Amino acid sequence: MSNFITLNSDSISKEHICCAISDKKYKESYDAKKDWLKNEFEKGYVFRRINERAKVFIEYGNAEESRGPITAPNYLNINCFWVSGKYKKQGHAKKLLQSAIDDAKNHQKSGLVTVVGTKKFHFMSDTKWFLKQGFIEVDKTISGFSLLTLKIDSESKNPTFNESVKSGSCQDKKGIVVYYSNRCPFAEFHALNSIKETAEKRSLSLKVIKLKTKEEAQNAPSPATIFSLFLDGQFITTDISICMDSRFDKVLNKVLNK
Repeated sequence: MSNFITLNSDSISKEHICCAISDKKYKESYDAKKDWLKNEFEKGYVFRRINERAKVFIEYGNAEESRGPITAPNYLNINCFWVSGKYKKQGHAKKLLQSAIDDAKNHQKSGLVTVVGTKKFHFMSDTKWFLKQGFIEVDKTISGFSLLTLKIDSESKNPTFNESVKSGSCQDKKGIVVYYSNRCPFAEFHALNSIKETAEKRSLSLKVIKLKTKEEAQNAPSPATIFSLFLDGQFITTDISICMDSRFDKVLNKVLNK
């Protein structure tokens, strides 16, 4: 792991966090993600990346502190996990995953857990890749999410999704409803800016809900607490680009015509 570094509260101010490295319009939400990480580091959260200016990293933490609607006592929860561009197929993903497995073993965890799509979702890890690494599906939702686990203790109880995601819908049944958090430096910018113009042009009501606390995230109606968009109560997508006027209709039609 000599070519990887693990950020902490002292180093994060001078180190990049991979996403939105050079796009100035995301600066405020980029800084908000760094602030969120600083707070999570105090709870044992890990952000590990390649020691280069690239999008190659993994994030994970204690599942009890998860910013998502799962129950997985004594597990490590993998959040963002990304290997992009020319860095693919060089073994980086396996090394990063192995580092998380080693941490789980060293801390006597029951295993690892992660949320993915039953099919590939934007801003979520590759389901097929995790399954090839030995993860198995232990729960799923009707809205298209899977909960995968890699057990270290074979006798441990399976992780589960919380009741809040079982219906696949949200309480507000009219117009656009967006749930997001500072786990992603792109989400806040688009949730507070792009989607407003998009909704107004289509005469759609809009409600934007920021998941600020662990409790709010663990009771969210979607497992994708980075960003989820609902329309008339129905889950639509994790694709943040739907917020943009030029992309809304295309993304919506693609989802509804599947």
